[in-house]
Amino acid sequence: MEKQWSEMTPEERRAKRLEPYVNPPSAKFRDAKAEKLYHERMNRVLKMYMNQVPDRVPVSLPAGNFPLYYNGGNLKKGMYDYKFLRESYSKFLQDFQDYADIMPGPALTFYATPMEMIGMGFMKWPGHGLNDNVTTYQFVEGEYMKADEYDQLLRDPSDFAFRVQMPRLYGVAKAFTKMSPYAILLGANKGFINPFMNPEIANAFQTLIDAGKENNKWAKEIAIYGQEVAAAGFPQLRGGMSMAPFDFIGDSLRGTQGVILDMYRQPDKLLAAIDLITPIIIKNGIEMCNNMGGVTMQFPLHKGDDVFMSDKQFEKFYWPTLKKYCDALIAEGIMPILFAEGKYSRRLEHVHDFPKGWVHWIFDQTDMAKAKQIVGPVCSMSGNIPTSVMVTSKPKEVKEYCRKLIETCAPGGGYMLAGGASATETTADNLKVLMEAALEYGKY
Repeated sequence: MEKQWSEMTPEERRAKRLEPYVNPPSAKFRDAKAEKLYHERMNRVLKMYMNQVPDRVPVSLPAGNFPLYYNGGNLKKGMYDYKFLRESYSKFLQDFQDYADIMPGPALTFYATPMEMIGMGFMKWPGHGLNDNVTTYQFVEGEYMKADEYDQLLRDPSDFAFRVQMPRLYGVAKAFTKMSPYAILLGANKGFINPFMNPEIANAFQTLIDAGKENNKWAKEIAIYGQEVAAAGFPQLRGGMSMAPFDFIGDSLRGTQGVILDMYRQPDKLLAAIDLITPIIIKNGIEMCNNMGGVTMQFPLHKGDDVFMSDKQFEKFYWPTLKKYCDALIAEGIMPILFAEGKYSRRLEHVHDFPKGWVHWIFDQTDMAKAKQIVGPVCSMSGNIPTSVMVTSKPKEVKEYCRKLIETCAPGGGYMLAGGASATETTADNLKVLMEAALEYGKY
């Protein structure tokens, strides 16, 4: 009799999650060659993630929004024209299918029209606060939770998010300040529909419905591209995107300046808020993966690098709850992927206490030799070809940089050749040379 989920070990749960990826139906591939390549790539990538030795170093291209420019457009056009977005990545797939093991996708090229409809105030993008030719987004930091509002957050985080934070982030949500706390509904209050008699509130919800319909147009194009990638024989390990608990506070609520001050002026309340949201986002992250059949969870780590806080602060405010999140994912058979933005050379001694073959680190500007020595025996890793190298160097120079990375990081397995961050303004030749380097220097 098959084991129940509650009886399975983390390894058994991961194997269960991986089953549809390891043994997909043959019908999903466009031909026998694509099916063969899929299994080769999947085996290569999985061995890398599990810190084992594959046949060669796998390659992940740091393409960013490059496909939009490669197809004659730009980020603005991709954000407003979903068909063009999908066609651009389809063209990239066709022309670069021999140069990658993991094919980049358009999911991080956001949907501009729905964001405009809901009045998203914490982001700027080309054509909306930024020049039409800008190649990326800009996050607008702010104190979306004031320094004296911790008690309100701690008392009822859902109410705070809905009636306080959301109106500060989205123009469409300003009317939510006029709604009563949802806690009054605990008594099956028949006044549930009363707020919708207010035209401002009714219009806000209708706008959200309309934005959702518009967003669905984007999602359909993304799904079409996903089918094309699968048919071409590229593995797509589905998974969620989350944040370190500290970053939830520092990014979305208090802002950089605010959270720095809080570490000194009101550390106890900051820690209480971090402890409050940690189980909430852990539960949400696991449910997200379960709903999508996911096996990974990626974390862009924004404020944990060497220069943002001291080692002592990292150990106190940042790492304990992030570690708790990762441990909870591993227990459910989900592999954390931690994108260490900035420099993590001083952090390496703190971040490798995991079972071998479960956690993957993407390094941006970290000392890779040191990372291989300290983290490499336990965690797999990728990176860190600098964006500056990808954008300003000639293919020969990029290849030489890749050679040095492979010689440093590949021994013993557990390494994927990749960029430290995306390189939208690179060239086709500079992207293709990564695979050349892997084939020449990365075979085991």
